Amino acid sequence: MLYAFFEWLNQQVGDIPGFGVFKYLSFRSALAIITSLIISILIGKRIIGYLRSRLIGETIRKDGPASHQLKAGTPTMGGIIIFAAIMIPTLLWGDLSNAYVLLILLATAWMFVIGFADDYIKVFRKNKAGLAGKFKILGQVGLGLIVGFTMVLHPDFQGPSGRINSDGTVILNQVLAEQGFKKGDRLIQVDGVPYGEKNIAAGTDYVVERLTENEGLLATSRVTISVGEANKMRVWNAFTGLRESHFETKTNVPFFKNYVFNYANLAFWEEDGGIAGKLIYVIICIFIVTAVSNGTNLTDGLDGLAAGTTAIAAVVLFIFAYVSGNVIFADYLNISYIPNAAELTIFGAALVGACVGFLWYNTYPAQVFMGDTGSLMLGGAVGVMAMMVKKELLIPIFCGIFLVESLSVILQVSYFKYTKRRLGEGKRIFRMAPLHHHYEKKGLHETKIVARFWIVAAMLAVLAFVTLKLR
Repeated sequence: MLYAFFEWLNQQVGDIPGFGVFKYLSFRSALAIITSLIISILIGKRIIGYLRSRLIGETIRKDGPASHQLKAGTPTMGGIIIFAAIMIPTLLWGDLSNAYVLLILLATAWMFVIGFADDYIKVFRKNKAGLAGKFKILGQVGLGLIVGFTMVLHPDFQGPSGRINSDGTVILNQVLAEQGFKKGDRLIQVDGVPYGEKNIAAGTDYVVERLTENEGLLATSRVTISVGEANKMRVWNAFTGLRESHFETKTNVPFFKNYVFNYANLAFWEEDGGIAGKLIYVIICIFIVTAVSNGTNLTDGLDGLAAGTTAIAAVVLFIFAYVSGNVIFADYLNISYIPNAAELTIFGAALVGACVGFLWYNTYPAQVFMGDTGSLMLGGAVGVMAMMVKKELLIPIFCGIFLVESLSVILQVSYFKYTKRRLGEGKRIFRMAPLHHHYEKKGLHETKIVARFWIVAAMLAVLAFVTLKLR
């Protein structure tokens, strides 16, 4: 909102000294982090006080670690704090005309509602089971469907390309093809303006720079496009070549150089990645959203554990969003350039700030728990953002804590059922699942467990960045 206001004011009044800084993602990202931290701290105390006044406290499992019994009655539903600290800065400093921003905001709000409903039933309806599992899964699948179909059908998610002006007269690809451009050329700026949209007026010549590769060397060439009254158009100033075929169903593969995997190839019976290929991609979206949101939910069992590990994962996505949306960095790192995905850095910055700000009240001894209101929301946001920047294959690395926590529960339940069926008595692999409770049962204090999990999460985050060079 403020971003749009300053842009409008700058256009109406002219170039106001100092206002140009709001065009920079780095500046707006810094403002988003600061704003989210301030919001978390300022409203956190009020929300905690309200939750306490309504006796909205956590119920502790009797078979859990003995130290947890002291936490009974600690306010839950603190995810409300995180939600506000994510949404408000993104709305203030983000470009709300950007499809990536709108979709990630929808995903965050969607999972917030599901988590809130679960906590509401537990706290206000006094039903410990909360929202029925089938409704949780239905909500996660629903979000996956929305994200998946949007990304394969909406033109803003279908890769680098030209745009058609509102009058629909000319497709930019045709003009560029006439000028000798071909698929794979990197068009880096128009008339000296590297980012955003520029309206090309009739009767004007515009200089376009492109990066081309010749014998392994990158060189910049300049081409002049003459625009007449009959073919006036609007051009995106930064994109990678002409529209890449089936860009929306492709993703970067870690550890392999110059290799991009197309999920549509899984539809081997269909040529050119048609409808079946897109449906497979939608199924992948459903799986990612469900897996990451549930993994985050299982990790939320110790003071500061889920918030801290999510903050570390958010830093990874924050950086990947920035470099993926910058044609120069994307080219240097040999990853897919995703037009306008850089605007996701505003959301990523707000996500980092919200998680760190929540730790102000959530570190041991916690004054509030995030509950499913926060954990399902955070997991959904991380999963969807990873899909948007085409780094979902790195999720097992930078979200490794969530993965291990989920696997510990799956192994525990599966082994218990197997031994009960075969031996008549169920046996366990871990003293208690998820994994963090296993270490508590072994006698480690939860602050030590949380700190070590954070360290491991940080190491995995570094490893995720290292994969860009380990090819």
